[in-house]
Amino acid sequence: MLAVSVFSILSLLLVCGKVLRVNLSFLQRLYLPSSVIGGLVGLAAISVFRDKVPPEWVACAQKFPGFLINVIFATLFLGVATPRFGTVVRIAFPQLCFGQLLAWGQYVLGLGLAGFVLVPLFGVPPAFGNLLEIGFQGGHGTVGGMSESFRSFGWEDGIDLGLTVATVGMIVGVVVGMALVGWAYGRGYVKEVLSFDERPELERRGIHPPDARPAAGRQTVCSDSIDSLAWHIAIVGLAVGIGYLLLLGLQHAEVALFPNATRRLFTGFPLFPLCMIGGVLLQSAVTRCGGSLLVDHGQMQRLSGAALDFLVLSAVATIKLSVVAANWAPLLALCLCGTLLSLLLVVFLAPRLFREAWFERAIAEFGQSTGVTATGLLLLRTVDPESKTVAAASFGYKQLLHEPFMGGGLWTALALTLVYQFGWKPVWYFSVAMAAAWSVAAYLVIRANRRKAGHK
Repeated sequence: MLAVSVFSILSLLLVCGKVLRVNLSFLQRLYLPSSVIGGLVGLAAISVFRDKVPPEWVACAQKFPGFLINVIFATLFLGVATPRFGTVVRIAFPQLCFGQLLAWGQYVLGLGLAGFVLVPLFGVPPAFGNLLEIGFQGGHGTVGGMSESFRSFGWEDGIDLGLTVATVGMIVGVVVGMALVGWAYGRGYVKEVLSFDERPELERRGIHPPDARPAAGRQTVCSDSIDSLAWHIAIVGLAVGIGYLLLLGLQHAEVALFPNATRRLFTGFPLFPLCMIGGVLLQSAVTRCGGSLLVDHGQMQRLSGAALDFLVLSAVATIKLSVVAANWAPLLALCLCGTLLSLLLVVFLAPRLFREAWFERAIAEFGQSTGVTATGLLLLRTVDPESKTVAAASFGYKQLLHEPFMGGGLWTALALTLVYQFGWKPVWYFSVAMAAAWSVAAYLVIRANRRKAGHK
């Protein structure tokens, strides 16, 4: 009955979050997701009634993010017709440069700040610097998926600190992002801003009007053979299973190849990045077998969205405030520096890197670099509500090359292990080198833009 109780309570909190969002205009203006609002309500309730909440309920809820992130990553490329690599690079390369600079910059800044300043001053572990990219770009799901990694390295407080960074990042992404939108509109950088007051009343409250409700995916199989939702859940389960087998294979291969090694890269490696690879492999197999009509990406997006809402809700509600209070100063420094980095790149690099729709493309990256992809898409829709610019396509194509590695991808998972196995400095030096390489790539794009502008 434990799982039933916890699921019912989380559902109640999610409903409470939605009811509050529908009825309180200040929450609507902040564009906070109902999952965050419900999670904060749960966090407050657990803090107030600390002695009356059964600890096993909290322990059970804390397991939700670690499982649900596998579902989210498994669905990323299921049902997607992968475009040609050359097309992706041609359209999205400047966008990829910007996104990679933000991500690697967070490692350079986070690890450097932690190693040179926060460790000596506050005694935090060197891996504290990883939390900037894990929390800002990866979000609650990435932190939840890496929970076992944190525990295996003896730093369980890293889970709560990471969830706090993710929560702060989501709020910063929306609040500061909207402030940037106002700044850009005032300077004439964007024309098609859809302000809060201009939105229909139902949309402000987060409700689709009855006559304009989008489809929640399409059923690909007849219900007399199998329910379409059950079919898509089964496909996701297969992708997760493939990812799990890949992880087991890597762990066994490492032991077989290096039996006497004292350091293991894949012992604390999380499952969710490999679930993404499992989804890619499964989609490739389905396409080659002529079964692409059986998998709909719209339904996969709904499964991913549902998993994300429950993931964020349970993650926020179970943050240990005592851990946050004990580390408030280094957390504040990390989040402030991370926000400043994103702001500087948007204001100074983006106008030179992007030939057209520079702010629309940059604000999407700002949202993702602080509050995950959903925040980036929210901000992009605010400045380009009808997708009249190239921003949406460029951002979408860039994700195909960016997400497998950063923001919860393979490097995000591997970097934490490397810091614990080899120390923070080698990872920091590598991050500096990667940031420098992407800076050179960005410079080449800027130079090409100037040449094209000179020919006009």
